[in-house]
Amino acid sequence: MATAAQWVAGARPRTLPAAVAPVLAGTGVAAFEDGAVWWKALLALVVSLALQVAVNYANDYSDGIRGTDDVRVGPMRLVGSGAATPGAVKRAAFLAFGVAGVAGLVLAATTAWWLVAVGLVCVVAAWYYTGGSTPYGYLGLGEVMVFVFFGLVAVVGTTYVQTEQWSWAALVAACGVGALACAILVANNLRDIPTDTEAGKRTLAVRLGDRATRGLYIALVVAAALAVVGVAALTTWWALLGLGFLAIAGRAVLIVRGGATGPSLIPVLQSSGMAELAWAVLVAVPLFVRG
Repeated sequence: MATAAQWVAGARPRTLPAAVAPVLAGTGVAAFEDGAVWWKALLALVVSLALQVAVNYANDYSDGIRGTDDVRVGPMRLVGSGAATPGAVKRAAFLAFGVAGVAGLVLAATTAWWLVAVGLVCVVAAWYYTGGSTPYGYLGLGEVMVFVFFGLVAVVGTTYVQTEQWSWAALVAACGVGALACAILVANNLRDIPTDTEAGKRTLAVRLGDRATRGLYIALVVAAALAVVGVAALTTWWALLGLGFLAIAGRAVLIVRGGATGPSLIPVLQSSGMAELAWAVLVAVPLFVRG
């Protein structure tokens, strides 16, 4: 039976900044537009965190039963390591989905019921990333779905449940957050190219190859920087403080450009997550102040 520490490690807490960042960015836009509703922001945070944990456990379960994690370079996996049974990890994933669902239902009931459909699509997308007979994460579509759900849907949705109106600033912020969320996955898949190739997992990194994947990572960081400028143009130029995320992302870019492989890329994952969180904080704070 897995220990509490192993369950926490299996939830992959270092990925949680990717769940906090979109809620911060979306709430910042809502505050700038004088529409922030703090209890809804907190519920949105619960949804985002619970979905991230659910995705992590679901991936652990699905990759584990397929044998993809038999040779593991990154953090410990519960099923792959034998620390927990597949059934237990699957139940943990659905428990996290349940927490997200309850919080999401409250938001839908107080905003618009069509949001229930959005939530269901999010859950289905989270499960079939590595689950089911044809997981899209094995087909090179993982980055697309991360951009859509942990970027566009998460940021725009957070703003919408508070303001109940469309916002171009939220869309641009979503592109910035989504780009960095994709960068985390790109770094992860760059590290795993050898083992994923052996396991038959055709991620985008496997399809593109090592060199092009490194170029994609750098392009995503550049896209996130351009998104800062876009948000500033639509709101306040103080939002340009968000470019400070480059102090963190720049170190990761240097490692990627330097040709690091395997465990040497783990610091890139950590830096990418912190860069995304820094992006959101440094952009959102001026929006809170100026709102």
